[in-house]
Amino acid sequence: RAELLPKMFSPRLMQAMREFKAIWDPQWKMNPGKLVDPYPITSNLRFGTDFRPSEPATFYAYPEDHGSFVHAAKRCVGVGECRRHGGTVMCPSYMATWEEKHSTRGRARMLFEMLHGGPLTDGWKSEHVRDALDLCLACKGCKRDCPVGVDMATYKSEFMAHHYAGRLRPPPQYAMGLIHYWSRLAAKAPGLANYLTHGAGISRVAKFLGGISQQRELPPYAAHTFKQWFQVRPTADAGKPLILFADTFNNHFRPEIGKAAVEVLEWAGYRPMVPQQALCCARPMYDIGMLKSAKRLLRAVMDTLEPYVQQGIPVVGLEPACVASFRDELPKLFPHDPRARRLADHTFLFSEFLEKQADFEPPKLQRKAVLHAHCHHYAIIGTDTETHLLSRMELDFELLKSGCCGMAGAFGFEEDHYDVSMNAAERVLLPAVRRAPEDALIVTNGFSCAEQIRAGTGVRPLHVAEVLHEAVFRPQRRS
Repeated sequence: RAELLPKMFSPRLMQAMREFKAIWDPQWKMNPGKLVDPYPITSNLRFGTDFRPSEPATFYAYPEDHGSFVHAAKRCVGVGECRRHGGTVMCPSYMATWEEKHSTRGRARMLFEMLHGGPLTDGWKSEHVRDALDLCLACKGCKRDCPVGVDMATYKSEFMAHHYAGRLRPPPQYAMGLIHYWSRLAAKAPGLANYLTHGAGISRVAKFLGGISQQRELPPYAAHTFKQWFQVRPTADAGKPLILFADTFNNHFRPEIGKAAVEVLEWAGYRPMVPQQALCCARPMYDIGMLKSAKRLLRAVMDTLEPYVQQGIPVVGLEPACVASFRDELPKLFPHDPRARRLADHTFLFSEFLEKQADFEPPKLQRKAVLHAHCHHYAIIGTDTETHLLSRMELDFELLKSGCCGMAGAFGFEEDHYDVSMNAAERVLLPAVRRAPEDALIVTNGFSCAEQIRAGTGVRPLHVAEVLHEAVFRPQRRS
């Protein structure tokens, strides 16, 4: 744009700039052609006049990019904000490896080259692009932290869907991507499932077959699911109705969180309803590109929840990744289905929902705490409502600038990703948990984050629903 400077500055001032540069840079080596005696504005263009790549058919709608994956792939302008070594969520794999190809910018450049048809000529089947995207944790940090809003998690999901179309996938993608179906099967015999994944000797075989790191301990299935508990417990008829979404992880692995949420919501004057249908937000399928299967699950969610949403009944989620799924991926996968936008607008994270209620007065809990925000919580939902809620509880807490925990759903469980996962966690999160006072609460809402903390420190973190539950009911038990 330097060719336009004479429109802003007089010829006399432009000559002064030229003379000043000549004094300090007589050989014209410092950024030549960028300020005085500039290159023509039409030279060195990123896109030549022959840049007309074909627009591929896509699963996502890309509403921020005029419906164009090509436009999305060239959104990155090379600022390099993703090359920071801390302070933001973006980009955890770059912070762990310091490799340009593992930065958001590096990946965006490879996608551009794939579409441009330059050195990468095999399109969606490119192994070079797949390798660059493989270490993307799909944290969505770039969607929030990148100055131009590059959404690499969505681009990775799109690429993986096309890359593996009609091909066998690596074992971890079946083991972890289909966790919703495996968990429904395990619920019929949780003892047997836990023996296969934790029994001496046999667990090593199970991990090997599933591509899971031998250094990881798989979370055990609960003896009874949250939905089973809810179905048999007495429920109050009074209170304002809401749907409590029982996601796969809190239903099958951590039912105690759902129980705490139900009791807190009832104490606050609400009547939680938990649909008994097998519903899943499809989050484990997104970043590996199982998008046809994901859309089937999401249609079932919309079919089930639409009658409630039509009545204005809110949907409250416990897992940030699921809430983010309904708000972010759902409308982009179903751009022409009005049910998707309605569900997105009516879905709230547990802490967010309570904080938005004008008549909710949180209980007091004067304790110290360390708070780690799930990356999707940070990127899509925002952490302000939760930190405000905890402040009103008089909790003395520190919100860590820890970025992504490194577990990122199935990512940290995979054999090939273990080292990067732990490097990301050891950067800020795990040292902070180890340094925390012994009586401090460790708080995080994400299942992945809790598993990473438990694996790395032996500490069992609390969900904010459990923190509220302690504040409400522990004083009653002491009296």
